[in-house]
Amino acid sequence: MSGICGWLAVMPQAAAPAPATDGLLARMAAPLTRFDASTVRTLAGSASAVAIAAQAASAHLYQKDGLLVALWGTATLNGPPGLDVAASLAQLWRRQGPKACAALSGPFALCLLDEVSGEALLAIDRTGTQALSFQARAQGLVFASSADALIVHPAARRELLPQAIYDYLYFHTIPGPAAIYEGQERLGPGEYLHYRRGQAVRGKYWHMSFQESQTRPFGELKEQFLHTLSVSVQETMGQHSVGAFLSGGTDSSTLAAILGRVSGRPARTYSIGFDAPGYDEMAYARLAARHFATDHHELYVTPDDVVRAIPQIAAIFDQPFGNASAVPAFYCAQMARADGITRLLGGDGGDELFGGNERYARQAVFSRYQQVPALLRRTLIEPLLFKLAAGAQQALLCKARSYIEQALVPLPARLETYNLLQRYGHQAVLAPGFLANVDPGLPLMGLNMAYAVTDGHSQINQMLALDLKYTLADNDLPKVAKACELAGVEAAFPFLSDAMLTFSAQLAPQQKLNGTRLRYFFKQALRDILPRAILRKQKHGFGLPFGLWLQQHRGLKELAFDSLTDLKARGIVRGEFIDDLQERHLALHPGYHGTMVWVLMMLEQWFKQRQR
Repeated sequence: MSGICGWLAVMPQAAAPAPATDGLLARMAAPLTRFDASTVRTLAGSASAVAIAAQAASAHLYQKDGLLVALWGTATLNGPPGLDVAASLAQLWRRQGPKACAALSGPFALCLLDEVSGEALLAIDRTGTQALSFQARAQGLVFASSADALIVHPAARRELLPQAIYDYLYFHTIPGPAAIYEGQERLGPGEYLHYRRGQAVRGKYWHMSFQESQTRPFGELKEQFLHTLSVSVQETMGQHSVGAFLSGGTDSSTLAAILGRVSGRPARTYSIGFDAPGYDEMAYARLAARHFATDHHELYVTPDDVVRAIPQIAAIFDQPFGNASAVPAFYCAQMARADGITRLLGGDGGDELFGGNERYARQAVFSRYQQVPALLRRTLIEPLLFKLAAGAQQALLCKARSYIEQALVPLPARLETYNLLQRYGHQAVLAPGFLANVDPGLPLMGLNMAYAVTDGHSQINQMLALDLKYTLADNDLPKVAKACELAGVEAAFPFLSDAMLTFSAQLAPQQKLNGTRLRYFFKQALRDILPRAILRKQKHGFGLPFGLWLQQHRGLKELAFDSLTDLKARGIVRGEFIDDLQERHLALHPGYHGTMVWVLMMLEQWFKQRQR
């Protein structure tokens, strides 16, 4: 929970007397402690300072001879046990420079400030569990794990970046390295920033290295997998009072099983339900709870709960965030906190490591069309089918045409076929003055670049690597971590231990996606542990029935529509589009178009929480 902030020789205030430095550090750290009241620890030099707001076990500090080291998180250092992590990093820095961060294992955000050489090193863990934003200029460096803390510094810029707002409307989050404010950037998974006398260089100290040609016996792999997962759960427990999210899916059910085994007592599990057709999956959570004899707790979230949570969710995120499942995650964490839980285990990462998302199978089907000889496709199949399907009412013909049209779009652009902003058309949604300051092509350009630089040669591994960034680091991890922080609970992710990352990279592509069978190895390895119904269950998660409730609940509708009315005045979204969304689109398909209502509402709520 909480975070880290500080600076290196940014402006004359950095060398001011201690009271001025202390006051600035306190003001920067304040946004990091407002929801969980963590203890703040500080270090200050002649031209640098750093603060960590965290529990004692997650704060590591060192200062000597003009060198300040601050590590936020539960990372360990590769080497003999008992090492002082911060002091050892100081020694590694003097010997290895920026490569020192590669010796860390586990979730962390690192700041190393060297006043003697005028250098700084920032880094975050391999999966981006912890966040770190920065602003680098010739005059110096300002950094923080939250933009809310960073902009407190007088040298930080506070102007909003229009492109980041566009990216939010496209992805419903702002993918790194961009940030909501001008001049700021964010580190990505396995990245570091080396700042030296006014020059900043980004680098990768780690990336997912797929070993696609390795073949090992199933029994050997299964034994290693179960052992690695057990060790990961044991390590994330620490000295905390531990519980686990339980949706009834394969990941959360697996964690409930392993947590009970390694702790030697019934796992404490927490589930959220919705009194809405097609959204409630409590039956699966109850099945898992009974099967593993967990100490199970349930809560049904109501529309009134959503109304109360929306301003709080907007406040906890340091930039606009539009994943509605942050609301049920918050209430689940709040229920756990009331039960005395201080660390809550989430199953995030299982899909991205072992091939669990439905789109992996769907894209495998599309890729089969590319195997048809090009001459046959272009001269016979496509002309004939498009001609027959034009204006046809037959569902089969229309479906076949849609299949081919999507198959002809290359990956990763094909993943955005149903993107809301693309479907509406950005010119129909956004005001001309706003569009003049953005490049609508940048989101897809970023996807293409990320997809192209992976080590994976198979389609499934390329998609997994893409999702490790866009789905996991940019979306799911901040969703769970911030929802838990808001509830006063620390989130932990056993599937994302470094050992689990290494293990998953060794699996052959067909062990992740066998034809269209998702999580092939994962499910085979757990078939003696998980109930059959859960192994066969379709993925769902904590989806919020917002569009449905929007039509039924007066208070929720008023909050959403009032927010959209206020958003009209900001010159970002066309007023006529908002009217059309409320009056026509929403009634046609509440679930689909309700997502855009949520995304726009949360943008306005984010503005309101910061009085912009």
